[in-house]
Parts: sequence; C-alpha cells; structure tokens
Amino acid sequence: MIPIRYSKRTITDQEQIAQFLQQAKVGHLGLSNEREPYVLPLNFAWWNGCIYFHGADSGRKVEMINANSRVCFSVCEEYGTIASPVPAHVDTAYMSVFLAGTIERVQEPSEMREAMQALLDKYVPGYFSEPLPLQHVLKYRSSVGSATAIFRITPETLTAKGNPLAEEKQFYPGRKVEMDV
Repeated sequence: MIPIRYSKRTITDQEQIAQFLQQAKVGHLGLSNEREPYVLPLNFAWWNGCIYFHGADSGRKVEMINANSRVCFSVCEEYGTIASPVPAHVDTAYMSVFLAGTIERVQEPSEMREAMQALLDKYVPGYFSEPLPLQHVLKYRSSVGSATAIFRITPETLTAKGNPLAEEKQFYPGRKVEMDV
C-alpha cells in the first residue's frame, strides 16, 4: 500500500470511515484493460465491508471487469472552502476514501437481494414499507431488456483522509480578507 503523503490528514477511525461511506452519494469506479483506463460515477452501498452497486449485465463496464478484476473506487465529499489571509493557506474542507481490490459479480440470490436492499435503504430510506422481494431482483429487466447485474468490490487496501471545516474560517460570498486580519 502506498502511504498517504500528507499524513496529518489521514483518517483511521473505522467508524467514521464507514459512516462516511454509508452517507456519501456518488463514488467513482476505476477500471482498466490493456489499452486504457475507464472511470465512471456510480451510486453504491457500503455493506459488510464491501462496496456494492448494480448495473446492466453487458456493455463496456462488464467487458472491462471480465478482462481485469482489479479495480479501485474513490469517494469524495467537499464541505466548503477555508478562507485565509495567506493565499497559500486557502484550502478545501473535505473527506475522501480510496480503496483498491477485486470486483466480482454477485451470484448468490440472497446476497443480491440484501445488496439491493442496502441501496434502497441508502437512497430512499423508509420509502418502501416492505423489504425488496427476491423475485423482483431475479426477474427485473431494464427498459432495453437487460438483466440487472450486482457487483461486489472487496477492498484489499482502504485509505481515508480529510480536512475538517472550521465554521469560523468558511468562505462565503462577500467575505473579504480585511475581515480576517
């Protein structure tokens, strides 16, 4: 594993990392083949220590996964800009997580249902009054007729870093350097 260069921003609190991954809305999946890298944004769920997402069962993403199961996944949330009278100290408040590992298509029906339920619970919490039926997961077809594929990324490495926002230093329109000196 390559260490985080700016180590004072490293986050090691596993509960904080899990909480971040459970609330962050968009992650970026990095794939590669012998010719080129490919990065795409995804909705995802962090469940049982893995990243889960769903999509069509064919296409460029699936072809690249089939060719190379080594992937990376990153998530970043920006919390605001930090103002400072010293231009080199103007900064961004954020948290990010980067993981690398292997990806595989989920085959076990109960894991497929649980992963899809985790996605529903994350993106539309409380919307459905009943758990997702297994038959819905197994029989669903998209508008173009493809089955839904559910993928699991099992991390081999996971790093997190962040820069918290100090409210008194947050930039807002109209804030001037004269207010901070």
